[in-house]
Amino acid sequence: MNLSNAEEQLMNLIWEKERVFMKNILESYPEPKPANTTVATLLKRLQEKGAIYYELYGNSRAYFPLVDKNDYFSKKVNIMIKNFFNDSPAQFASFFTKETELDMKELEALKKIIEEQLKSQKP
Repeated sequence: MNLSNAEEQLMNLIWEKERVFMKNILESYPEPKPANTTVATLLKRLQEKGAIYYELYGNSRAYFPLVDKNDYFSKKVNIMIKNFFNDSPAQFASFFTKETELDMKELEALKKIIEEQLKSQKP
């Protein structure tokens, strides 16, 4: 599933709230807020892509995600690694650690995560 930046922004609001009405979506957007029709169009596109669905409460719709946020971004990162880093997670990690200007505390946290992964994969 490929989402546009605007669709991802809206999905992040829906993932955060888990179940949300149009009114609450509009309130969650930063200024300048998009038009109601813009949000309605994005909701329709997300529904057509199978990312969300809704339940009716009278005349109102409560939207909820059908796609897990971690699953979506995991697939997106894996596609990026394949397309931009020769399908090499190590190249991606090298690029990420060098280009994002991580401080010592953040690098130590990443090191700890990697060490924990190594421990969990040892026989």
